[in-house]
Amino acid sequence: MLRSLRLDQRIVVPVVCVVTAFMSIVDGAGTTVALPSIGRDFGLATAGLDAVVVVYPVCVGLAVPLSAWLGDRFGGRRTVLTAFAVFTVASGLCGVAGSLGELVLWRALQGFAAGILLPVTGALLYRTFSLSEQVKVSRYMIIPQQVAPALAPMGAGWLVDNMTWRWVFYANLPIGVAVLVFGLLFLEEHRDHVPGRLDVPGLVLTAFGTAGLMFGVSEAAEMGWSSVPVVTGLVGGAVLLAAAVAVELRVPEPALRVRLFTDRLFRDTNVIAFLGFTAFMGAMFVGPLFLQQGLGLSAWESGSSTFAEAFGVLLTMQLVTPLYARIGPRKLVGFGLLGVALVLVAFSRLDADSSLWTFRGLMFLLGAAMGGVFMPTTVASFTGIGKADVSHAATLNTVVRQAAGATAPAVATVVLASAAVVGTGADAHPPVSAFQQAYLVLAVVSALAAVFAFTMPDRAARIAASDRTVAARRETVDA
Repeated sequence: MLRSLRLDQRIVVPVVCVVTAFMSIVDGAGTTVALPSIGRDFGLATAGLDAVVVVYPVCVGLAVPLSAWLGDRFGGRRTVLTAFAVFTVASGLCGVAGSLGELVLWRALQGFAAGILLPVTGALLYRTFSLSEQVKVSRYMIIPQQVAPALAPMGAGWLVDNMTWRWVFYANLPIGVAVLVFGLLFLEEHRDHVPGRLDVPGLVLTAFGTAGLMFGVSEAAEMGWSSVPVVTGLVGGAVLLAAAVAVELRVPEPALRVRLFTDRLFRDTNVIAFLGFTAFMGAMFVGPLFLQQGLGLSAWESGSSTFAEAFGVLLTMQLVTPLYARIGPRKLVGFGLLGVALVLVAFSRLDADSSLWTFRGLMFLLGAAMGGVFMPTTVASFTGIGKADVSHAATLNTVVRQAAGATAPAVATVVLASAAVVGTGADAHPPVSAFQQAYLVLAVVSALAAVFAFTMPDRAARIAASDRTVAARRETVDA
């Protein structure tokens, strides 16, 4: 009876994808806000709660390499609904955790489920829509990704202040149950390729290599880059990933299809995305610190000022969509990243006497410039990918963007940590000049990405986005 109901998958799949992205972002941001309250409840200092935050991206790194095989083996519908159920149950268990150890365990389960959800829902999206349709859909898909980071801290703060930190996790339950019911009723099966045996050696090497690197870059700011755990995570992760590449190139059904990087457009867009996202996310990391530590503003003033970036992204996305097929991703991404670099240089000129409205204006411009990068890099990366490889391409895209998200604060922290601190004890913080230097370093990263973007071949991407018959013929051949 449940499977007899039908609804257009062009509605169902985006709904599932939007809620998945929204819940994943909100959960991460909300947990960070709740840490002081969790520490008081368990009688621990906030510094001792680092595992609650770090375990999440580490387990995402463990799960992502497995996601493509699961999606192909069991189908997108079953994989997504199972992972969503696990994430929802884990959220409830986080809320009832009676100790730090229990909370870390359930946060690990959340991260593992999210590591499967993100790439598999992305693959569903690219199987449901043609490349020309994806360009149009992206203007709506970007909304939760931009709104969630701004709303999550405010919503989590209200829950912590007016209820308890446990409600930060309980809030996921009604959303999770609603999506599960919606998916059971309307989400149809999506499967284009039945994989062979699970590539266990490649999976183990890739999963632990990715997790090691995620741990290293996540903990470097707290433990120091020369600490034994961080060095072990970084070096060990790099060695395992190098071994994974050697293994994956030799097996017919690899867990992570690194051979997809032989497609130049896929490779170029991922390199550009890594550099561009590192610069952008680094600026988003530095901004609140600059406002609160450099200018001495409150957390509310900081949150309300960085939120201007979301408006810039949303505005540009509406303009970029109709231009994608006309001028191509090469120019859109190149000029977008060049704009990011120039805005970051302007940020580096701010000082203690700068107006808060100047900062807000620059945040708006930062979002407006980056709005020309988000969609074109993602959509263009799938141009030469066959349907049988869609889930694996989505997995690799997720790995690259997760790596950029972890690298960004690490790069900024290295620059900030190299400066002499101002104040003592809990009031110690980098001087304004350190934040200016961090912005300049991030500007250089974005400029390098822009130069590389202008060398990207995009003729095939323009054709695929403008001519539906070409995309249809390619999909027919793949089938």
